[in-house]
Amino acid sequence: MDMSHLPKPVFAAFPKVELHRHLEGTFSGKALHAIALRNGLEVPSDYEEFKKAAQFPRDSEPDFLTFLSKFRTDWYRSLEDVEEITYHSVKEIARDGIFYIELRFSPEHFALNNDFDRQEVTRLVIEAGNTAAKEAGFHIRYLITFNRNKQDQYQMLELYEKIRELDIPEIVGIDLAGDELHYGPELFTDFFRRIKKDGRYKSTIHAGEVTPPEEIWKAIKTLGADRIGHGTSAIHDESLQDYLKEHFIALEQCITSNYQTGAWTDPGTHPFGRLYKRGVPVTLNSDDPFIQDTDLTDDYMKAAAAFGLDFNDFSEINRCALRSSFLPETEKKALLVEYEKALEAFFLSHPTQ
Repeated sequence: MDMSHLPKPVFAAFPKVELHRHLEGTFSGKALHAIALRNGLEVPSDYEEFKKAAQFPRDSEPDFLTFLSKFRTDWYRSLEDVEEITYHSVKEIARDGIFYIELRFSPEHFALNNDFDRQEVTRLVIEAGNTAAKEAGFHIRYLITFNRNKQDQYQMLELYEKIRELDIPEIVGIDLAGDELHYGPELFTDFFRRIKKDGRYKSTIHAGEVTPPEEIWKAIKTLGADRIGHGTSAIHDESLQDYLKEHFIALEQCITSNYQTGAWTDPGTHPFGRLYKRGVPVTLNSDDPFIQDTDLTDDYMKAAAAFGLDFNDFSEINRCALRSSFLPETEKKALLVEYEKALEAFFLSHPTQ
């Protein structure tokens, strides 16, 4: 089906499942601006100028260092700031037609500048996120992000124990992010061995974004990854693709983010379309939409235009995302049934021919 004639609001209304989005890159711009001004940060008073300063230039050439420079940790001066930005940011996620999301965040990001209590930050983020998602009408769960170039595995274990003590059922997984070039999976074996032994949380590992497919193999074989963040280099290894299919290990792919960071500089040839057509379990995600000055809907439109995908394809991609979610099986099955009803409602109210 040719969908080039469809306006963005139709794509936005399509019910989506997202598994790879960082809260730290998802902010409500207006809420963040208000917090920055209130806290006396040196930012432009004009909102449009603030956005230009805070976001990656949408149509500029890839620049990894510029992209990273947008992730500031000094926005917050109080726990109320953390609660406020979380609530407004999660509320705005509904604009992308989200049905279910596993939103990941790093307690360290929000706590670092003021040395806030990490447990309190985690609790606040989830309480505020739950309230916003309930009001906006979508399902939400959380992944806790650990940054490989900011903590060693034993520091991670200390934080993990604190998160575990909270016993928050909405936390369903652990995410390993950060510099995969210089901090390989082999540095975190004890940490992930503990996670596997506990059996409480599943894991997703950023791998193969800017590294060869061998790093994806390591994430799976060494750390026991249940999903792979990005995994673009899987396109270069057919045996890996077969393994991902056989063991149903989904790739969380992010077309716009990979372009802006330089991980894959031609969105039109991004591996997502080829991997999907080969039957590899792939999911479509936004990564850091506020930082990127974009949204998840933009990635759907890019995928439709570049790879000839239609809403039937996107329906299957989102079913795959739900099946590879970190929910307990009973909840997963119930949401799959509910998702089919959401699809039916979409197709009834948005004829696409």
